[in-house]
Amino acid sequence: MTVAAIIPSRWGSTRFAGKPLALICGKPMIQHVVEQVSLSTAVDVLAVATDDHRIAECVTAFGARVIMTRSENRSGSDRVAEAANLLGLSPSDIVVNIQGDQPLVHPESIDQVIAPLIADETLRMSTLAFRIVRPEEITNPKDVKVVCDRKGFALYFSRSPIPFGRDPGTVFDTWKHLGVYAYRKQFLDVFCTLETGLLERIEQLEQLRALEHGYPIRVVHTEHDSPEVDLPSDIERIEAVLCGG
Repeated sequence: MTVAAIIPSRWGSTRFAGKPLALICGKPMIQHVVEQVSLSTAVDVLAVATDDHRIAECVTAFGARVIMTRSENRSGSDRVAEAANLLGLSPSDIVVNIQGDQPLVHPESIDQVIAPLIADETLRMSTLAFRIVRPEEITNPKDVKVVCDRKGFALYFSRSPIPFGRDPGTVFDTWKHLGVYAYRKQFLDVFCTLETGLLERIEQLEQLRALEHGYPIRVVHTEHDSPEVDLPSDIERIEAVLCGG
């Protein structure tokens, strides 16, 4: 069984165009992501999937593998699925989707999200969650929240705070969804044939497509946060961690 990590990366962004090549501590952001993922002990194949020649040239320059994909893909998972097919992966292989705007993604988190699919060959999909420690993330719609059942499967993902404490003083943890997914290759192909769901369109969250069509998602709790770079101002926070400010 092969474990392939694929990082979808696109140039276009309404809030931060060209962000994969934005410099963080002197390196393009996409290079930080690739270097972190390459430290995973479970990954056999690593590639960046893009439709932009500028990103492709950058990735090639620092020595990583690039797979050119179509610009028409409706989501990152669809781009990853196309790349997985171009790699010639078999239905039982595991495909890991790591967002290209997470330069702090931890290698151990990659191993953690893969582990359930290795342990149980009936599982189709898994993802990560981190206990929120920054209170502002609970109400910030760019930080996606997730709630799970007692067996660790996702009940819902939302940009709103979930769960919501009705009574003042109610104490509970809120979990942030991290944009790292592991799929059985066979299911990833199925996922990409599914009609876009109503909730997916409302929240603009592709993982809701699986839930709306009745497919379970195993959620793995990790101790490693992986904040995304959505705006140029987010780089300051990342640099404070990577290079001390």
